[in-house]
Amino acid sequence: MNTVTLSRRSQISVPKGVREALGVVPGQKLAFIQIGAGIRLVPQAMVSDLVGIARGANTSSLRDREDRAPTAALSNKRGRPAA
Repeated sequence: MNTVTLSRRSQISVPKGVREALGVVPGQKLAFIQIGAGIRLVPQAMVSDLVGIARGANTSSLRDREDRAPTAALSNKRGRPAA
């Protein structure tokens, strides 16, 4: 288990062993996911990691537009997609 200290500027340093195990690099974004009284630190995928992710996917059974949720349910009051 690694222990870190929150700085006065609310920053932490990710220990080297954790960085190496996760394969994160300087400048990469990490997501903090709150789970009860704890957090989970997850590296966000970089665009370069997503290139070709769907290559070879079977597209013969794609969903039709009728299967999707109504557009109004997916947008906020300003007509923008809900986050």
